[in-house]
Amino acid sequence: MKKVLIITYYFPPAGGPGVQRWLKFVKYLPEFGIEPIVYIPKNPSYPIVDEQLVKEIPEQVTVLKHRIFEPYALASFFSKDKTKRISAGIIPNERKQTLIDRILLWVRGNLFIPDARILWVRPSVSYLKKYIRENQIDTIITTGPPHSLHLIGLQLKEQLSVRWLADFRDPWTTIGYHEKLHLSENAAQKHKRLEKKVLNTADHIIVTSPSTHAEFEKKTLKPVSVITNGFDQENVPPQSLDSKFSLAHIGSLLSGRNPVNLWQAISDLIKEIPGFSDHLELKLIGTVSKEVLETIGSYNLSEYVVNLGYVSHQEALEHQRKSQVLLLIEINSRNTISIIPGKLFEYMISNRPILAVGPRGSDFADIIQKTNTGVFYDYAAKDEIKQRLTQWYELYLQGKLQVHAVGVDQYSRKSLTRKLAQLIS
Repeated sequence: MKKVLIITYYFPPAGGPGVQRWLKFVKYLPEFGIEPIVYIPKNPSYPIVDEQLVKEIPEQVTVLKHRIFEPYALASFFSKDKTKRISAGIIPNERKQTLIDRILLWVRGNLFIPDARILWVRPSVSYLKKYIRENQIDTIITTGPPHSLHLIGLQLKEQLSVRWLADFRDPWTTIGYHEKLHLSENAAQKHKRLEKKVLNTADHIIVTSPSTHAEFEKKTLKPVSVITNGFDQENVPPQSLDSKFSLAHIGSLLSGRNPVNLWQAISDLIKEIPGFSDHLELKLIGTVSKEVLETIGSYNLSEYVVNLGYVSHQEALEHQRKSQVLLLIEINSRNTISIIPGKLFEYMISNRPILAVGPRGSDFADIIQKTNTGVFYDYAAKDEIKQRLTQWYELYLQGKLQVHAVGVDQYSRKSLTRKLAQLIS
């Protein structure tokens, strides 16, 4: 069986959608004749923890652990809450940033390039060189963010001539939050130089969306393949639908993921449709920024909010299947059209309609349309959202609100792992 070394920062007990991608690849790779060996930090600083995911790691998988120095641990002395939120990617709008916010962001953006895990690169290369030689491994995979892990792959490639696949779950220099890091010109150029070197040294680049594929093809002559995220056949007990007309968002609602048009539409419907307010429930499951909650409150919707915070992946799956409507929100920026939220694929097999809001031209809009799993609107479409919610509310009252998905099998984790195995082999 061919061995492959997978270098990742996020792995159970880390929680969140980013963990699912490589946890599931690791689960299915042995079925395609490939033995995965996973390398992770021994003492990570995870912003979200989900102990239940540890049970999903196959018993036969070798997991290597090596200590990491985490600058976030030191930064937490200034503000533990702010540090944790920045680590999770929740960055307040510039006009609402405190002095501590600005200092932490400047340090993060200018002193730790490409990110705060850069100090793990040198000890990891030293540790893995010995392991790779002793275990005759000829293929490695790095996955980012954090993109500093690609620098581990870069050095191993240069020093050992191993075959290297670089997996980008998100873009690097065009990722949405880069513009909020107060980067100096020198820091910005260093990011671009490192990105260019990684893209032109790796043997194969893997991305999660067509837009990132198009972006990277302009930056490198190396082959670039799209392997999206996907869904697994989870063991979820049958769920009774919520009695309320529940609109559920599952996942982080960052400051930029704040669809004012949606909140306006819901507020209008409360005023215009008798009885709508009696049935309405707005479920927020995951970390929600203060700015989003304030905006919701400004439209007099706070009394309808059920803010459950972070729940386990199993609980999230249950909410996906019993909520009346699933909300999918992406930041309204040209830099985020390439982002296909991981939860989309789990939403798609929940048999619940998806109402998605994002920037015009988003890659995930095409997936929703082709699979017949919901609707997509940009941030200007308030009246269209009102009309759609009115239609769905009437179907809810009749007990007929559902969807009939088509063509979703291509997004199963096993099908996607088959594509990965072909690249590895």
